Amino acid sequence: MQAVGLQTHIWANNTRSIVLLAMFPVLLVLVLYGLQLVLMGFGIIPGSGGTLGDDMALAASMLVWTVPAAAVMAAIWFAIAYFGSQAMIDAMTGARKVERRDNPELYNLLENLAISRGMQTPTLRIIETDQLNAYASGLHEGRYSVTVTRGLIDTLTRDEVEAVLAHELTHVINKDVRTMVIASIFAGILSVMAELVFRGLFFARGGRGNKNAGPLILIGIAIAAIGFTLAFVIRMMLSRTREFVADAGAVELTKNPDSMISALRKIEGRSTLKAPDEVQGMFLDNQPDKAGVMGLFATHPPISKRIEALVKFGGGRDSGPWSPQTYAPSTSVPSAG
Repeated sequence: MQAVGLQTHIWANNTRSIVLLAMFPVLLVLVLYGLQLVLMGFGIIPGSGGTLGDDMALAASMLVWTVPAAAVMAAIWFAIAYFGSQAMIDAMTGARKVERRDNPELYNLLENLAISRGMQTPTLRIIETDQLNAYASGLHEGRYSVTVTRGLIDTLTRDEVEAVLAHELTHVINKDVRTMVIASIFAGILSVMAELVFRGLFFARGGRGNKNAGPLILIGIAIAAIGFTLAFVIRMMLSRTREFVADAGAVELTKNPDSMISALRKIEGRSTLKAPDEVQGMFLDNQPDKAGVMGLFATHPPISKRIEALVKFGGGRDSGPWSPQTYAPSTSVPSAG
C-alpha cells in the first residue's frame, strides 16, 4: 500500500467524501420537490389551475418556504441522531459495552493500538453472535467505539484480531467513521420524510381534482425516485472506497499484512449481521446474499479484491479460502464474558 502512498489515498478519500456529503442537501431539495408534485397531483395541496408547466412552476416556488421548514425538521432529526446515534446502533445490532475486566487481552490490544497513535482509546463493544464482523462508530473524540462479534473473537488468532481492530481504528483516525454516521443520518432523514408522506397518501382522500394529476404524480415519483437512488449510490460509494484505505491502515499499524489477509479469509462468507442498510455500510464486511448484478450495488468491495490489493501493495501472502487445514488454529484472544 505504501508504494502508492497511503496518505495520498486518505486525502483523496476524505475529499471525495466531503463532495459526496455536500450532495445530500441537494438531494433533500430534489426529493422534496418530487413529493410536492405528487401531493399536488393527488389534490392534497392546491395546483395553479393552469397547464402542467404552471403546476410545476408553482411547486418550485413553494420550495421557498418548504425547504426552510424541511431544514428545521432535518436539523431536529440530526440533533437527535447525533447525540443518540450510538444507542440507536447498539439497539439495532445488539452490541453491549465491555470494560477491561470483561476481556483484558482484547481491551489491551485496542488500547495499545490507540496509544501508538497518541489517541484516546475508543469504547469497546461486543455483539453476541457466531458471525464474524466488526465496525467502528461515533462522531467525535471521546465518543468513538469499536465493536466486534463474539464469533470473530473465538475464530481469529490474536494477530488477526489485532489486524481487525487496527482496520476499525483506521476508520476512526481517518474520520471516515464520522462520515458514514453523518451519511446514515442524512439517508434516514430522506427515508423518514418519504415514508411519512406516502403513508399519508395511503389514507388521504385528496382535495379538489387536478387536471394534470396523472403527469404530476408520475413526474413527482420519478424525481423522488432519482433522489433516493442517488442517495443510495452515494452511501455505497462512501463505504466501498473507505475499506481499501482501512485495510492499508491496518497494515501500517500492525506491520503484518498476512494477518489482515487471513482475517479477511476467515470472515469471508461468515459476516452476516442483521441491521438496517445504513448500519450495514459501516461493517467490516457486508456482501450481498447473491452475486452477479446485485454485486454492483454492494456497500463493500469483494473480499477477493481487498486481498489482491493487500498482496500487491502490502506485500502480504494469501493462502486461499479459509479451512482448518490451510489456516491451522493458533493462539486466539480469550473469549471472556
